[in-house]
Amino acid sequence: MQSDFRRVFNQRFSPEFYEQYRNRLQSVVGPVPYRLAESPLFIPLAVRDRIFQYTREIIAQLAEPDRIARARRAVPPEFDVPNQDAAPDVMTVDFAVVRGADGELDGRVVELQAFPSLFAFTMIQARIFNEMMQMPDAAKGFHCFAPGYDYDSAQAFFRRALLAGHSPEEVILLEIEPQRQKTLPDFIATQLMTGVDAVCVTDVQREGRQLFRVKDGRRIRIKRIYNRVVFDELQQKKPPMAFKFTDDLDVSWFPHPNWYWMWSKFSLPLLDHPAVPKATPLAQLKEVPADLENYVLKPLFSYAGAGVKVDPTPEDIAKVPSEQREGWILQRKITYAREMWTPDGQGVAAEIRVLCLRDQGQRLPEPLMNLARLSRGKMLGVDFNKGLDWVGSSVALWPRAE
Repeated sequence: MQSDFRRVFNQRFSPEFYEQYRNRLQSVVGPVPYRLAESPLFIPLAVRDRIFQYTREIIAQLAEPDRIARARRAVPPEFDVPNQDAAPDVMTVDFAVVRGADGELDGRVVELQAFPSLFAFTMIQARIFNEMMQMPDAAKGFHCFAPGYDYDSAQAFFRRALLAGHSPEEVILLEIEPQRQKTLPDFIATQLMTGVDAVCVTDVQREGRQLFRVKDGRRIRIKRIYNRVVFDELQQKKPPMAFKFTDDLDVSWFPHPNWYWMWSKFSLPLLDHPAVPKATPLAQLKEVPADLENYVLKPLFSYAGAGVKVDPTPEDIAKVPSEQREGWILQRKITYAREMWTPDGQGVAAEIRVLCLRDQGQRLPEPLMNLARLSRGKMLGVDFNKGLDWVGSSVALWPRAE
């Protein structure tokens, strides 16, 4: 989409480049169980700045007291965790890259979630792309960070926000069977960058209000939790645990689990922003739109696109039970700009996920970096692009400034 860089990259691309890139990345983070796209996404600085500004504006709206009070209704009583903080430490906002009414590249919000994403993995991924590419007019190389950050300062910010003054041994990345998750490469990258280990929920011990884990025969107190547990998986698997999320525990959270529910697709109907397509909870839907082909039906708390109906029918809407309709939205469909061109002239769609962090003392999380997903299918998830090339996990890059 930054045509000059795209043209040069495509001219120089070869299967050997792609294989070398994959090998270098996997030599650091281990086998990646999803597809790695052949290329980064090059976007103009104006598009980056616009999307980052949208993110700040959306977070500011979400943080308004009346919207927080309404979003609080999204937290199920069985997952209402004590000691919620004033704002989440982590926020992600997914933008579809589109053509705006003025003909310029722009972003439209697909979804958002106050839940961690692939911070550490993407920093390594971007660095390897940068080291491998030799592009004219970009002597200082490329990166994926907000203005004012580079690879070193962004990594330091991530480490500082995650540890919050604790030693790495006192902080855990909490997950269900982390060694079996598709996000394992990010867990490995996080350990390399911060020293924080991934720990299964079944390996956490409890004594009163305190939590512990065992490492190398030593019993270590857990003081902070990097929460990567997806709650629908927790409900499905019901692993045996020595604690419940709703217990009043002497730990801090990164981020606090209640934000997973509050700042999510649930909040899309609460927002009033030109980058946020109209969304209506099914419970408030008075009639099915006559132009239903222009809408997408989404469950609020699914993961990796599960349950989404890209071309919903009235029957699909009618099938949602009345007691579940608060958990579904009908959102205006987005037309992606399929303008990232492959060497053989295929147009590829892109989503850019803005990854935000809140540092100690900051009121709200701020945009730090991005990751990208490329697609030639109807949806952006890797499960919807099987058998296709120039799709999958990537990152949007731009030239480094002075």
